[in-house]
Amino acid sequence: MMMLQRLMKRAVLEKNVGYKCRSFSQLAQTQSTYSENDVVLPKMPPFDYSPPPYTGPSAAEILQKRKDFLSPSMFTFYKNPLHLVDGKMQYLFDEQGRRYLDGFGGIATVCCGHCHPDVVEAIINQTKRLQHSTILYLHHAIAEFAEALAKKLPGDLNVVFFTNSGTEANELAMMMARLYTGCHDIISLRNAYHGNAAGTMGVTAQSNWKFNVIQSGVHHALNPDQYRGDFGSDGEKYAKDVQNLIDFGTCGRVGGFIAEAIQGVGGILELAPGYLPAAYSSVRKAGGLCIADEVQSGFARTGSHFWGFENQGVVPDIVTMAKGIGNGIPIGAVVTTPEIAQVLTRSSYFNTFGGNPVCTAGAHAVLKVLEKEKLQENAFVVGSYLKQRLTSLQDKYESKFRITSVYTILQKNLCMYVCSTRGFIEFYFLITLSCSF
Repeated sequence: MMMLQRLMKRAVLEKNVGYKCRSFSQLAQTQSTYSENDVVLPKMPPFDYSPPPYTGPSAAEILQKRKDFLSPSMFTFYKNPLHLVDGKMQYLFDEQGRRYLDGFGGIATVCCGHCHPDVVEAIINQTKRLQHSTILYLHHAIAEFAEALAKKLPGDLNVVFFTNSGTEANELAMMMARLYTGCHDIISLRNAYHGNAAGTMGVTAQSNWKFNVIQSGVHHALNPDQYRGDFGSDGEKYAKDVQNLIDFGTCGRVGGFIAEAIQGVGGILELAPGYLPAAYSSVRKAGGLCIADEVQSGFARTGSHFWGFENQGVVPDIVTMAKGIGNGIPIGAVVTTPEIAQVLTRSSYFNTFGGNPVCTAGAHAVLKVLEKEKLQENAFVVGSYLKQRLTSLQDKYESKFRITSVYTILQKNLCMYVCSTRGFIEFYFLITLSCSF
């Protein structure tokens, strides 16, 4: 924030111009670029909410307690970590009541706004009636949400297993694939992230998220990076490496293939067009199941589709999800076909908190909000506008950055090197206003 303020101040001093601000509607109506003498400093739109005064411990006290009592592996952003005490829709508030536009969404988790009244009401009402029992007893919340979730998926993907996180969901999905096929080998992609438990750490392919523990039976295929990869946007050429791994790294059969259609931790990287159809074909010929990790790209975020894999025109055998499914509630899910689901009846599969009444009631409310408020359509409209304006900035400043065709997660995909202070200000202004609607 301080760096941004210094950049803005310098730009104003250099050009000797005043502060100006335009509303989002005005910005949308005019497609002309700003003149060289026109600097627009970002200012968030008015918002009809003020948080109550904060009376809790200070940021310094909390930081000290973290150091004393929490794991040293827990790091914070910024030299002076943000102390966030309140949230409302797209905004967060610190202990002083300062408002922040949340472009991070709790690591791509908040998908319909902080403390959305419909979600809060569903959680409170269920908590007042029954906070927890067990899936060994009947409860309407888990059954109703499972039914609603299954209706959002194609084909025979209609059997739901609830978990507590994306890591748990991916662990379960890989185990099911191995049980169903009788093969241990799993193929994933370089640059992928699928979780931090033993199995998911194996299929994760980023060194900073891995520990030196046993990770067996995993093969990492060439990443279909259409921006920096050797084959550009030719997905089928990248997919040949999957076949090579099957031919030369396995017995000729595999348990499964797991991939994000849009790599999240890997940089919001959209896989090269045509990659998943070709990769899925090779995997299925080798007897494997195809797992779509939708933890970050699912739940209407791409705008054009509800699920990321739909952008590649494929239907997986297993779909995993978390994060956006609960808008901050600790819930994940694995969805598969009735035939594949049968493998878990060979022994006892049980998850104490998976399908918890409060979590499923809250997550069902999230799904209803997405549909009622047409947030997928909103992601497409606002995201399309944002992409168009970013493209114009790219041309205007001859900057090097990549712009994908996905929308609500696009703001995290700007690996850009703006060549001027003015370009940075225009970019920041555009992001601020686009993310505010």
